[in-house]
Order: sequence, then C-alpha cells, then structure tokens
Amino acid sequence: MATNPASESRRASRTADEVNEEIRALWLRCGGRLSTEQRREYQRLVTEWATAEAESHTSARRHGSPTRAA
Repeated sequence: MATNPASESRRASRTADEVNEEIRALWLRCGGRLSTEQRREYQRLVTEWATAEAESHTSARRHGSPTRAA
C-alpha cells in the first residue's frame, strides 16, 4: 500500500506521548486482541512512536539538554 508523504509528515510531527496515547486507545478498543488490520495500524503507530522518540532525543542533544553528561 502506498503512503501519502503529506500524511506521513503530519504524523511525524506528533510527539511520542501523543502517539503512545493512540497506541493505548487502540489496545483498549480491541480488548487486547488485534485483527490483521489493527496489527498493521499498531505497527505503523509503533514506527511513528520510535521516530518521534528518536527526534525528541536528537532535539534535546542539539539544544544542550541537562541530561547530557558533562
């Protein structure tokens, strides 16, 4: 299935916390058992979450996050 680059960039702009909330909602809706379509959605969301998480760490390092080792 082809992806729409515009929708991909919109999704990538969400924070990891926002995506995590959507993942939690998906699990609640399906009662802990994913259909094939829900599994695809879950995989897409996990990929989006990982990207957002990595971007937040990269941004923190770039801006001198206090978590950086001295």
